[in-house]
Amino acid sequence: MIKYVIGDATNPIGEGNKLIIHVCNDIGAFGAGFVLALSKKWKEPENAYRSMKKEDRILGAVQIIPVEKDIWIVNMIGQHDVKPMKINDITIPPIRYDAVLACLKKVKVYAKTLNATIHAPRFGAGLAGGSWEVIEKIINEALEGIDVTIYDLK
Repeated sequence: MIKYVIGDATNPIGEGNKLIIHVCNDIGAFGAGFVLALSKKWKEPENAYRSMKKEDRILGAVQIIPVEKDIWIVNMIGQHDVKPMKINDITIPPIRYDAVLACLKKVKVYAKTLNATIHAPRFGAGLAGGSWEVIEKIINEALEGIDVTIYDLK
């Protein structure tokens, strides 16, 4: 079940282990949106992402990076490129919902293993161009039984 709070996802609330999840692209660009806040607080997530080989940066892949004794950042490759694609008169945003679902299924395994809660901004619905209503449904499906907190800045 998703709980919505006003706050900063880089300062997750609650006790115990926490996974902070967010969406990355598959082209190696790491410099806009939520990642700016992550990189300001911790260098490891960006370093891990930038060290990924191109062939490993595939849609549906995840990286789990420990940043504190009870906090891990999850780089989820759920976005193709950074710009929308135009096919005829149709614009396709960078977010790839099937990749987000694949990532979240992997995240659930880690969350259960670590007995962790999930924390995130409204990923995929900003620069990635996705619909939060769709992403929310994917989260509820993929992370059923896991406590998820979504943070909105003031």
